[in-house]
Amino acid sequence: MTVSRQQLIRLLADGEFHSGEALGERLGVSRMAVSKQIKVLESIGLDVFKVTGKGYKLSAPLQLLDAQLIADGSGVSIESHQVLGSTNQHLLDKAALLNKGHSCFAEYQTAGRGRRGKKWVSPYGSHLYTSTYWSLDAGIQAASGLSLVIGIAVARTLTDLGIANTQLKWPNDVYVDGKKIAGVLVEIIATAGGECHLVIGLGLNVNMPLQAGLEIDQAWTDISQQLSHSLDRNELATRYLTHLIKILTDFEQFGFGYFVEEWNNCDAFKDCPVLVSVGNKKKYGIAKGIDQSGALLLDVNGIISPQIGGEVSLRRADI
Repeated sequence: MTVSRQQLIRLLADGEFHSGEALGERLGVSRMAVSKQIKVLESIGLDVFKVTGKGYKLSAPLQLLDAQLIADGSGVSIESHQVLGSTNQHLLDKAALLNKGHSCFAEYQTAGRGRRGKKWVSPYGSHLYTSTYWSLDAGIQAASGLSLVIGIAVARTLTDLGIANTQLKWPNDVYVDGKKIAGVLVEIIATAGGECHLVIGLGLNVNMPLQAGLEIDQAWTDISQQLSHSLDRNELATRYLTHLIKILTDFEQFGFGYFVEEWNNCDAFKDCPVLVSVGNKKKYGIAKGIDQSGALLLDVNGIISPQIGGEVSLRRADI
């Protein structure tokens, strides 16, 4: 992200029209150079409208993240970047040097990833892409069910904002009204001494650009569709981190069983027909929530058995 492109983004961030000539004067470049830069902005997911006689404008005003505001509000150390490959990978590369709660944000990810190696669509400045470092002295066995409780932190954040009908899909997705609004990716580094390093990634849809939405192969929603008022992304980031740190502290103190009832009360697929896939093997059954270890309970012809995470995939079988 060059300085010139960052300046252009800041000029367009108000959501108003700016002529190519005026933008060129502010940037010290030609109108042709502005046009080329606009194409680059479109390639990273910004919706830019061009109207003859008026110039260029974003489809909606853009609010950039402020690391200091988020740090002051959440009480944890924050780093914010214009562009990263992946916020998770950025923290994984230096996990041993970090303090608990240290969090990283990016306005755009070139290699954002979801669970099972899937690409996470990451248009510039549109959503929340963030990762947080944590460690567990008790080792990797103490991390069982962690992605599930992170979903609870996201659900609590959305509820705070006034978004009703927030649901959790096992093991790591957050839904609203049956549509995906967020995904969690927890990555673990276990050490020989027993300590477990964790990087907790979140992608949360805030204001999906039209073109970026076309790249997603499942039903989705975003915060802008759920609220009738505009949202401060810095406030959103602060609220999420506040809930996340509380959840992680309680998880360490009380264990996963402390959260089972709350998770089951938000279960998106409770008592629904589902298809569970493990590699090439498929099972049809009825989802019956989760057990004390975080395993999915699947009822197949009256026999209920736990399904562990990892490479397990879950989807509804009645739609």
